[in-house]
Amino acid sequence: MTQLQVLLFASYADAFGANCVSVTVAEPATTADVVGALRALPGGHVLPMSPLVAVDRRYTRGDVAVSAGQEIAVIPPVAGG
Repeated sequence: MTQLQVLLFASYADAFGANCVSVTVAEPATTADVVGALRALPGGHVLPMSPLVAVDRRYTRGDVAVSAGQEIAVIPPVAGG
């Protein structure tokens, strides 16, 4: 098992009550594991089926391997105007 820090922004930070949360996932871990662990936390119901995830400041597509020490962020939908 490994513990990962996940950054949250805007409505996701509001739902989880924090800008950063810690999740524990089995190794080897993927972004899907992280999202699943987030959904199990209070506030996790707000996450869509496939939220936008960034690893080390790069948006990911699909399921990507992650490890301790990487910057993982879940990005809420953004509206422009």
